[in-house]
Amino acid sequence: MRINTGTLDQKILAPIFMGFARAGFRLLYVGGCVRNAVMVADTTDIDLATDATPLQMRKIAEGLGIRVIPTGEEHGTLTFQLGKTGYEITTFRQDVGSDGRHAIVSFGTSVEVDAARRDFTMNALYADSMGNLIDPLSGLEDAKTQRLKFIGIASSRILEDYLRILRFFRFWAWYGDPKQGIDSDGLAACAELQSGLDGISKERIGAELLKLLAAPHPAPALAAMEATGILMRIMPGATARGMALLDDLEHNAPPDALRRLALLGGKNLQQQLRLSNAMVKNVQQLRYHGKNTDLALGHGFALGSDHGWSSWLLRCVWLEKAPTPEDWSAIKAGAQAKCPVRAEDLKDLFKGPALGAALKQVQAAWINSHMLLGRVELIAELRLQQK
Repeated sequence: MRINTGTLDQKILAPIFMGFARAGFRLLYVGGCVRNAVMVADTTDIDLATDATPLQMRKIAEGLGIRVIPTGEEHGTLTFQLGKTGYEITTFRQDVGSDGRHAIVSFGTSVEVDAARRDFTMNALYADSMGNLIDPLSGLEDAKTQRLKFIGIASSRILEDYLRILRFFRFWAWYGDPKQGIDSDGLAACAELQSGLDGISKERIGAELLKLLAAPHPAPALAAMEATGILMRIMPGATARGMALLDDLEHNAPPDALRRLALLGGKNLQQQLRLSNAMVKNVQQLRYHGKNTDLALGHGFALGSDHGWSSWLLRCVWLEKAPTPEDWSAIKAGAQAKCPVRAEDLKDLFKGPALGAALKQVQAAWINSHMLLGRVELIAELRLQQK
């Protein structure tokens, strides 16, 4: 089989492929870019593999006048920098040891051995510069049928890197077929070995979860994580209930990982997932307005149109109702509106923290009036409430 390499920067990479060939080495596309070409899915990262060692790769790059970045040279990976784009090229490897987090590797020259150390069969696909497919572990059929399977014995692959537990659910969310169901052997191994996730850094867990939540339809994968106890393990207090309904309500809206994270719930997100302060604040705002703000206008006013729509969708899930076109119009109107009362209008009445609280009170009254009350009416109403 031959894949379409038009989306794999074939023309840009042609000089590098020729350079490796002239030096007597193989250079192959590998992993996700080949899998996505087979599945006709978008490709974001282009990875390559070779039988050249890092030292030999450096000599090839020098001959081509290409700058090299030692991305992970001790593990066989160099980045060939072409303009603003970098292409990671990794020497064929085999694992000779692992502590469940980091592998100890030795370099090799065999595609078959290199493929055997990878995680899933659909990721163990290679292609040459012309797109001719190399399928050492029969991953092609799994990619075509959207069947996610560990290579060899699932527990052995997980023991090499416990993060593969989360990668199993993430790749199933992105590339698996929910109608076929999740691979039972893989699921059982993930459930049995989930304690290994306790030794994985929170940053890696958080990054993996966000990638899963960005999948078009993550609900079945999250439900499987919850059923095995893995979701609760990495996010105490979280639940996947409501995710399928959110998926339905989102329709054709672009996936939003933070909206979905807000629905999952959970405690101490910053501590559990090492998210940025901005992400945590975003999630907190979505949850707050989803639970407490009644009118769509208020969601738009507080969070803007995009985030306001996200918080409104959360509210619809929790209230088990469908959003309407009128809701979206109200959110957009709220996002563009400006409250007629400003902080300086209240300075004679309130000082310090009381001023901020009074302004929020006025804004709430204005929103509850469907933004019909004017400045004089709002201030008068506030004065009456203070008496």
